[in-house]
Amino acid sequence: MQCPFCQHTDSRVLESRSAESGHSVRRRRECLQCDRRFTTYERIEFVPITVIKRDGQRESFDRSKLLRGVVTACEKTGITATRIEALVDDIEAELQQRSVRDVTSTEIGEAVLKSLKALSEVAYVRFASVYRQFQGIYDFIEELNQLQDPAPAAAKASAPEPFAFITHP
Repeated sequence: MQCPFCQHTDSRVLESRSAESGHSVRRRRECLQCDRRFTTYERIEFVPITVIKRDGQRESFDRSKLLRGVVTACEKTGITATRIEALVDDIEAELQQRSVRDVTSTEIGEAVLKSLKALSEVAYVRFASVYRQFQGIYDFIEELNQLQDPAPAAAKASAPEPFAFITHP
């Protein structure tokens, strides 16, 4: 493994442990040239997943893009980086377990929303506002009403909505 500090190619492994729910191995290394320490991760390389975007374009699944979106939604919520990584790991593992290599961005977005809903309502609404492309306050109110009372539409028709005093123009 090449040292990130001096680019020397020899290092020794000081410690190895399972990381990210057993999907990777974390190794603590020491460069034999400069004696500096660094961490590497080893993970399984899966068959590539293709994401079909809303406009029909296709692109390779990018875990870091998914992670950035979830991290942004979870900012200042107290959710740890470890928990966010685990959430993204779970979604990625779910995608890898499918027999189909093509997945729509909608499927990914809904999987994220389902996970965030169980984790944090604030993070859920933040992610939903970007993913569902909210245009204004009424989109937020609609989402909050559904979050507060996820009953089927028929049952909701007879019940008053908490924000019913705010009407959509």
